[in-house]
Amino acid sequence: MTALSGLTAILLIGSQTWVGATGNTWQNASFPVENFQAYTSAFGYRSAPYGGGSRQFHRGLDMAAPEGSYIRNWWAGKVVEVSDNSACGTSIVVESGQWEHVYCHMQGYVERDNSGRPYMIDRGGGIQIWEGQTVPAGSRIGRIGMTGRTTGPHLHWGLKYAGQWVDPALVLRAMYAQQNVGSTPQISSR
Repeated sequence: MTALSGLTAILLIGSQTWVGATGNTWQNASFPVENFQAYTSAFGYRSAPYGGGSRQFHRGLDMAAPEGSYIRNWWAGKVVEVSDNSACGTSIVVESGQWEHVYCHMQGYVERDNSGRPYMIDRGGGIQIWEGQTVPAGSRIGRIGMTGRTTGPHLHWGLKYAGQWVDPALVLRAMYAQQNVGSTPQISSR
């Protein structure tokens, strides 16, 4: 990752170039899981978690945490989808410029208001997220659950840039590297 003029973060992956979510640096990005325990399934090909010996492409990064731990929005943006389906479970998709971030297997469920507008509700966690709502980076947007097709409590976090899936681990490394630039403790001369 390279910072250009202190304003633009570039993440080079193969022959593709992805620019920081809104043209800014990664300084404002947030790690998406509270009480993080481990990465349980990486981006890319993997053995199917339900057996059968087949290999499938996993379009995200699975992050284990105790059930009920809060999920934080990675980057400020607009909720473009709330859904509940058999694979991803209760989920939301946030759009930040050319980035889309997908959060799956959350606690709660999807309801609709009188006009048909969907929202995700997690009463136990005090969370209600509306489709069309703007959410700041770092805000609590859900809790770790086991909805959809899952083998344990975790967040499936997927990222797309300009419609193409991106390995979230590479983005996290770039964030961490930039957020820690200049934060090395100084040795005292005393």
